[in-house]
Amino acid sequence: MSGDRESTSFAALRGQLQEAAAAFAGGPDALEGILLGLVDDVDRAVREPLEIFPVCHHSPASATAMARRLRAKQPKVVYLELCEDMAPLLAELRNCRLPVAVQAFAGDVDGFPQEWAPLSVVAPITEASAEYQAIAYALDTPGVELVLVDRSADHVFQWDGRHEQAPDESATAQDSRVPEAGLHGEAVGVEIGDLRPRFAELEEHLLRHGKVRHWSEWWHQYVEVPLGGSSGDAAADHDTYRQVMFLVGSLFRRLAPGDGARLRVDEDRERYMWTRMREHLDATGTDPADCLYVCGAFHAASRVEEFGVRGRTGTFTVSPRTATSWQYGLIPSSHAAIEAQFGLAAGSVSIASTEWAKSLKRTRVTPYRLAGQAGAKKATAKKAVAKKAAAGPAAPDAAPAAADRLSGFLRRPPVLDALDEAELLGWSVDIVRAARRGGYLASTADAVAVFETSILLAGMRDRAKPTPYDFQDAAVTCIEKDVVPGRRDVRRLVEIMMGGDRIGQVGYEALPPLARDVHDRLEPLGLRLQQRGVRRALLDMASRPELRACSDVLWMLRRLLPHGAARPIMGERRLGERSIQESWDLALGTHQRALIELGYEGVSIEQVLEQRLRRDAYGPGATTATVLAAVEDATLYLGSRRLADELGTHALKVLAAERGVDGAPEVLRRVRALLAYYRTSEPVLPSWIESFVKSGYAHYCTLLPTAFQDEDATVGQVAAMLGFLFSMEGLALSLGCDRTQLELAVGQAHPEDPSKTALLWAAQVQLGTLSRAELRGRCDALLADPLVVPAYPRYLSGFVHALEPVPGLADVVVEAVSNAFGRLPDAVLLPWLPLLITTLRSNAAELAPLLIREAGRIFPGRLAALDAWVPPWRTPPVAPGARRADPGGHAPRAAALLPLHPATCDAVAQLLGCAPTWADPGGSAGASGVALLTAHPAACDAVAVLLGCDDGWTTDSGFPPARGAVLTGRHPEAAQAWEAVLAHA
Repeated sequence: MSGDRESTSFAALRGQLQEAAAAFAGGPDALEGILLGLVDDVDRAVREPLEIFPVCHHSPASATAMARRLRAKQPKVVYLELCEDMAPLLAELRNCRLPVAVQAFAGDVDGFPQEWAPLSVVAPITEASAEYQAIAYALDTPGVELVLVDRSADHVFQWDGRHEQAPDESATAQDSRVPEAGLHGEAVGVEIGDLRPRFAELEEHLLRHGKVRHWSEWWHQYVEVPLGGSSGDAAADHDTYRQVMFLVGSLFRRLAPGDGARLRVDEDRERYMWTRMREHLDATGTDPADCLYVCGAFHAASRVEEFGVRGRTGTFTVSPRTATSWQYGLIPSSHAAIEAQFGLAAGSVSIASTEWAKSLKRTRVTPYRLAGQAGAKKATAKKAVAKKAAAGPAAPDAAPAAADRLSGFLRRPPVLDALDEAELLGWSVDIVRAARRGGYLASTADAVAVFETSILLAGMRDRAKPTPYDFQDAAVTCIEKDVVPGRRDVRRLVEIMMGGDRIGQVGYEALPPLARDVHDRLEPLGLRLQQRGVRRALLDMASRPELRACSDVLWMLRRLLPHGAARPIMGERRLGERSIQESWDLALGTHQRALIELGYEGVSIEQVLEQRLRRDAYGPGATTATVLAAVEDATLYLGSRRLADELGTHALKVLAAERGVDGAPEVLRRVRALLAYYRTSEPVLPSWIESFVKSGYAHYCTLLPTAFQDEDATVGQVAAMLGFLFSMEGLALSLGCDRTQLELAVGQAHPEDPSKTALLWAAQVQLGTLSRAELRGRCDALLADPLVVPAYPRYLSGFVHALEPVPGLADVVVEAVSNAFGRLPDAVLLPWLPLLITTLRSNAAELAPLLIREAGRIFPGRLAALDAWVPPWRTPPVAPGARRADPGGHAPRAAALLPLHPATCDAVAQLLGCAPTWADPGGSAGASGVALLTAHPAACDAVAVLLGCDDGWTTDSGFPPARGAVLTGRHPEAAQAWEAVLAHA
C-alpha cells in the first residue's frame, strides 16, 4: 500500500479527508485511517492496467454505464464474475425470455454430506443488469471472447457455508406471500455485485438518516438517481461512475464486521479470479488494455496481494473439485424470486426494470441484446445501421490514472428533480383502478389523496419528487383498509403497477432432452404447454387410441412433478384398471423449473422414474411398505415385470430385517392389492409374492405376542397383522406354513390394553378356541361391571378393528354397541358417549362403513316397525322338534318349492349318480331319511363333531336318536329342509 500512497491523483481529496477527520475526532485516530484507506482503495483500482468495471446487481445505472462503456471501448476480452463452469450455457440465453437463471444442479453428491443433496446453484439474469449487457456484447460481437473467472459451482459448496444457515425471514415471508418467489427453490444464489453493508449498525444509520425504510430504497435514492442522471442532471461520466462505485465498495468492505469465514471466502474468490485472468493473459498474450473486468464493486476494492495483473503469483492454489457430477441448465426466474433469494425489498427489481426503460429513453443509450432474444423486438435494417454507426471505432486508451472526480461529485449538491405531476397523477389514477378491481371501495377522492400524500411524504423526506417508494407508502395510507378484500393488498398492487412480477421462460431449444421429449410426446393433445397457466386436456382413448401414450406420460408426470403440474380431473389408474376417458389440468409452463430439473436425472421420464423407485426402495430409511409401494408404482406406471420382481425380492430382505409393526397396515393393503392384481392378470403368481406371503406369515406370527403387549404398537397395527395372517392363511398353508404357529402366537398373547383384549377375543373366535356365545357372555359381563363400563368404548374400538381380520363378527359388534345403548342408564351413557364417538372416529374411521352396513341389515328400515321389532340376539330359541309351518297352514315352503321345479332336483340327482325317481308324496319320509343317514355316516359324524355330540351309532336302528334329537333341536330349519329333500328323493 505504500506505493498507492505515493500517487498524487487524489492528493487534494486526501488532504480534505485528513482535515475532516481532525475536525471530527480532534486528532489522528482510526477515523483518519478509514477515510484515507477508502481513497487508497479507489486510487489502486483506478490505476490498474486491466480496466475494472464495478457493478451492482440489477442496477439500471450499472447497466446503462456498461452499455455506454462497451460501445466506447470495444474490448476484445470480457472477464465476468460468474461461475466458470456455467460458460457453455450463456449462448442458450437467446432462446429464453428473461429473466432466467443459469443453474448448476447435483442430485447425487460425492465429497459432500449426503444430507446436503440435492445441491443447486443459480445465477439469475435480467435484461436490466450489467452482466447481461456484457454477455450480449461478447456473444454477438465477432472477435470478442467472454471468459468467466469466478469459482466453480463445486467450490461454492466447498468454500461457502450459506447452505447451512437458516433461511432469511424476509425471504420466507415473501416466498409465502408471492407464489412466484419460489421459482429458484432451495438453490444457493450467485450474483454479480452483492453490494450491501455487512455492518448492521451502518445500514441502520444510513436508513435512519436517509429517511427510508429498507436498503433498496436507500440505494435507489442516493446511488441510482445521482449516477443514472434521473434527477434532472446528466448521467455521471465513466470515470465518475467508476470512482463512486469503488468508493462505495471500499466503504462497505472496510466497515464490515470481523466475520472471518465470510471474509476468507471473499478473499479466496478474489484470488481465484485474478489467478484465472493472469493465466488467460499469459496463455493468449492479450494486452490488458484491450480487456474489461466486470465484477461487483465489493470485489473491485480488493486488498489481496494477488490483486492486479502485476499482483503476486504462486501464493494461491485452487483446490480440486470433488467427484460430484454436476448438471447445467436454464430455469425460469422472476422478479419476486430474485427479491426473495437475495433479501431485496418486494418490488425493487420491478422498479429497477421500469427505471431501466426510462433511462434508455432519457440517455438514448442503445442497449445490447442477444440476436433472436425471445421477447425482444426485431431491429429493422435502418436501426441496425444506426446501431453500427453509433458503435463506431474503439475509443483511444484512457490515461493510466484518471483525474480525481470524487471531490467534485461529493461536493456537488444534489440536483432536486422537478415534480412530474403528469407521471404522479397517472400513478394515482392507475392504483385506484387496480384497487377497484381488487375489491377495494376506492374512488376519485382516493386518487387525489394519494397524489397529495405522495408529495407530502417526499417533502418530509427532503425530496422534491416522490419516488415509487413514497408513492407506495401514500397508496397504502390512503387506500388500505382493515381487511384486504381480495388476494392482494395495496402494496402488492403498487408493485404490479410499477412493472409487475415479470416471469421468464426457457425456450424449447434450451430445454434438456427429457423436457423436449415430454413436450414432443404430448404434442397430440394440441395444447400450448410451454405457456404459464392451466390448460385443460380431454383424452378420449376410445375414439383416439393414440392418446393412450399421452395418458401414460401424464400419469408418470403426476408421480414425478409437484402437485398441480399434472392434476387428473376425471379418470384414475389402479392395478388392473385403465380409464377410457380422462380429463387433466396441466400447468407444465408454471412448473417448468421442476420439469427441467428432471432432465438432470435422466434422458427420459421412464428412466428417472425407475431411478427414483430404486432410490426409494434401496434407501437407508426404506421400509417394507415403501418397497411394496415401489413395486406397485413400477407395475402401474412402467409396466415393468422385471423391475417389479427385483423390488419384490428386495422387499423380502427388508421384511426380514424389520423388528417393528409400524408399517403393518400399509403392508396389508398393498399385498392384498398386488395379490388381487396378479390373480386376475397372471396365469401364476410371481415367485417373490409367494415367498413374501410365506415369510410374512412366519414373521408376523413371531411378532404377534410382543405386539399385543407393546404399548407403542397401536390396535390398528396389531389388527393389520391379524388381517395379514387370517386373509393370507389359505395361501400360506398351501405353501407349507403351519397353522399351529399362529395358534401358539395367539395363545401366548396376554394384552393389558382393553382394545387389544377385545382384538384377541376376536382372533380366538376366528381360530375356534372361543365360541360366539362365550364372546357375547364376556361383553355382557363388561356392561354388568361398573368398574369396567368407563373403559367399554376402548373394548368397542378393539371390536371395530377386529372387523379387519374377522369381518364375520360385524353382527356381534352391532350387538355389543346396541346392548350398551339399551342397558346403560343416561347418567352413565351421556358422559360416556363423546368418548365412544371420538374413540371410533380416531381409531377406526375406515372400518365404520362396514359396521354401519351391518347395522342397516339388522335394524328395521322404517321407524314405525322399530317399536315392535325384536333384536335377533333376543329372539327365543325354537323348541326341539318344532316345525315352522307356513302362516297359511300349508306345507313347508321347501316341500312345496321342490315339486314346482323338479328339473333342478333331477339335475342334482344325476350329478350325484342317483336315479331321478320321485317318491310317493303320501308316503313317510322318515325311512328315507334314516336310509340316507346310514348310507353316508361320514357326513353325520362331521356334523356331530362340530356340534360336540358323541360318535356312537345305535345297533337296532339306522338312525341315532341322540344325535338326531340334537340336530333337529338346535337346527330346526336344517331339519325341515332335509325332510323336504328326503320326501322327494
